[in-house]
Amino acid sequence: MKATLPILGLLTALAPGWEPPKDPVLVDPSVFVAPEGLEVTVWARSPQLFNPTNLDIDAQGRIWVAEGVNYRSHANRRPEGDRIVVLEDTNGDGQADASHTFVQEKGLVAPLGVAVFDNRVVVSQPPDLIVYTDVDRDAIFNPDVDTREVLLTGFNARNHDHSLHSVVGGPDGKWYINNGNCGSEFTDKSGKTFRIAGDYFRDGGGDWFVDNPSIAGKPSDDGNVWVGGFTARMNPDGSQVEVVGHGYRNSFENCVNSFGEVFQTDNDDPPACRTSYVLEGGCAGYFTPEGHFYGSVKRPGQEHWRNHWRQDDPGTFDAGDVYGGGSPTGIVFYENGALGPGRRGTLLAGEPARNVIFGYQPEPKGATYQLDRTDWLTSNTTGVFDGADFTGGAREVTQVEHADARLFRPSDVAVGPDGAIYVTDWFDPRVGGHGDMDESCSGAIYRIAPKNFQPKVPKIDLTTLEGAIAALRSPAVNVRWTGFAALQSRGTSALPAVLSLLEDPNPWIAARGIWLLPYLGEDGIAKCRALLTSDQVRERLVAFRALDRAGLDILEAARGLASDPSPAVRRDVALAMRDVPATTSAPILLDVAKGWDGLDKNYLESIGLGATHQENLIWPVLRDALSPGSPLQWTDAFARLTWRLWPEPAIADLKIRALSSELTQEQREFATESLSFIQAPAAADAMFDLAKDDSPVKAAAVSWLFMRGTGAWDSFHLRGRLKETGIYDPDAIVLSESIVPGKPATTKFSEEEVLKLHGDSSRGQAQAMRCTMCHHINGVGPHYGPDLRGWVGRQGVETAVHAIVDPSADIAHGFDGTAIELKDGRWIDGRIQSDGDPIVSTSTGGVTQLIPRDRVASRHSMERSLMLNADQLGLTAQDVADIVAWLGTYQ
Repeated sequence: MKATLPILGLLTALAPGWEPPKDPVLVDPSVFVAPEGLEVTVWARSPQLFNPTNLDIDAQGRIWVAEGVNYRSHANRRPEGDRIVVLEDTNGDGQADASHTFVQEKGLVAPLGVAVFDNRVVVSQPPDLIVYTDVDRDAIFNPDVDTREVLLTGFNARNHDHSLHSVVGGPDGKWYINNGNCGSEFTDKSGKTFRIAGDYFRDGGGDWFVDNPSIAGKPSDDGNVWVGGFTARMNPDGSQVEVVGHGYRNSFENCVNSFGEVFQTDNDDPPACRTSYVLEGGCAGYFTPEGHFYGSVKRPGQEHWRNHWRQDDPGTFDAGDVYGGGSPTGIVFYENGALGPGRRGTLLAGEPARNVIFGYQPEPKGATYQLDRTDWLTSNTTGVFDGADFTGGAREVTQVEHADARLFRPSDVAVGPDGAIYVTDWFDPRVGGHGDMDESCSGAIYRIAPKNFQPKVPKIDLTTLEGAIAALRSPAVNVRWTGFAALQSRGTSALPAVLSLLEDPNPWIAARGIWLLPYLGEDGIAKCRALLTSDQVRERLVAFRALDRAGLDILEAARGLASDPSPAVRRDVALAMRDVPATTSAPILLDVAKGWDGLDKNYLESIGLGATHQENLIWPVLRDALSPGSPLQWTDAFARLTWRLWPEPAIADLKIRALSSELTQEQREFATESLSFIQAPAAADAMFDLAKDDSPVKAAAVSWLFMRGTGAWDSFHLRGRLKETGIYDPDAIVLSESIVPGKPATTKFSEEEVLKLHGDSSRGQAQAMRCTMCHHINGVGPHYGPDLRGWVGRQGVETAVHAIVDPSADIAHGFDGTAIELKDGRWIDGRIQSDGDPIVSTSTGGVTQLIPRDRVASRHSMERSLMLNADQLGLTAQDVADIVAWLGTYQ
């Protein structure tokens, strides 16, 4: 039933020329399941706001919302442009009663970020990051009084979900930005140009400004190669940009807690969404270092999610919680407020495809964090989801007036200065897939707070010391940033108040003061250095980070902490060695390496990141101390350390290990693999030697030579040698035509007929073996079609029947086909696994072919599924019912 809650408040300053929908709808708050003791209420709803993409909350408790009325195919729905709208609860009754436009421009087309820092409003609108300064502080942008500045520009792509997202203030006084894998080429106010891109280009619509292919894999002016989506921090004036993490697919938003830990959620294709801790300067793995898609380096039999985030390759950080299909959005860290002490340290992440706000309590685990997921707030406890990419785009709920619980699409989550949680809902039957369906543009803001909560927003005056401290204590992240800035500007006079803050029993609040110490005179610096010997791990961590972030000398501290009892502290010491000369950093990294357990991925990666660009100098130091003597005597841990550092001086030793009969086959093949990651012609030469007939690792060497010789080592011009050795001879390849038949004009039975039948799971198990032509089931069949394990349990019987009877109606995201026309007139239909030269395409039955580019006449996206329908598979209606019944038990 349609929710019948009253329209709250009055709508003012609506865009002229656009008629707002007269009958907005929302998901009734009574369907939500929230943590015990908390309740969900409607704080605002359309027509007070429409299609909310992002929100921020200022010191007065006003909620600022970026709207996406002109989203994607509806780019001209509101000709005057999209808005930043301000909503307010003026009488304190817990519901917004005022709504007005702060700014509206034709150039605002579904902006994905808004952030408020006192009277500076930052809007993320590719290609620009725009700062509006509300000079007269009336929350209405007036160009005659207020100012508008393009702080940075060069972000792909306008009206695209994988572009520039919101800005968040860090505890270090920096602004943090993040961008999806559309790429960017921008110059900061210090004059440094950043080139961050990959193979993703002009896909999914939108307006593109940067030529990704021309910059993919090229170093930025900081000397590093960054690829894909990324997180960066900078000074509020746009200077001194530093990349914090990269290699994302589409991290919609990042959050930075008061300990300086960055967390993000990241999108998938297909199911491999994740929530992760971002290792400083690390790569998430979606693109290779050259900017190619992860599929180009997929290993035989490798699980999809491990390939998707390249978890088996050196140079990637730990994936964290990989939860499968989804469409993650906003994220925030709750540290203090109205929810009570027991909920401090809760990470909240929006997941509209699953109708949920996930909750985590990140716990340190070695050099990373344990992320155990809960459904913190959800409207859908059935486990059956709708209208998402990972459900094939199928939409059971098409009539939005029903306000089904599966239409709850949380686009963002934030903590207000009153300590409550606020969630924006973009109400829609569809999420992801570059589209929306709800013509009413309905949106809502829900408040999650203790029952009978009476909101109280402290008044803050940043011109006073007390007001600045109050701001720093705020539960709202960008409000406390303003407190940091105000206290930093006071210098030494703020030190006594900040020192008092360090005694706060809430460790999150106390940590906020530590970040200020390096800016409060010599006494502040001395206090910060004293905390390096604290008996509290996180005090040591934050003190070290604060000194480093402030640009102070941390080498003496690093030497002392390189053997710290905490692996997290040692991790940060290693990360701080990046760009430090090897003569200085190598002994420190050696001490850190002595503490590695041989297993912790993030710990190993931190050593590799600390040695960036100096691996050839640092590795011999580590070898001489950790594993002197014959390379056959290396420990497994040192062998893995060598694998991560990819040092050229190790080439001869790795070749010896690969050929030695004294080592196990596994150790020999690992040495071969390690060689393959060394970006040097000498490594390729060694690999050709390992590919000879008498080599014990010939098969592995041939496999790596093909992958690298046509990929990362392509610049070494190895194709002639690959041909001579028979590893890859494009002229000798025999291609087989593979055409997927079109959908029949009629079918023998309907979905409705199947649904009337009783399925027999025992018969269905046998019938399901027909599906192993394309699906991997119980160890049989290729990984060509989507994984069917748990599929019916997640999506329900109706969706499963629909997919088998008419698979072309909704194609699972990531499983779309490409028809390649060869120059001899034949066709190969299949899924592109690697889009290099050769093109690697897999067709029905899991048949994979290497297609030299010079044999391709054209290529086209297929408008039908690669999967044959039930009729074409020779299935009866009863067969389908039986298969679906068995798949319901296949977990």
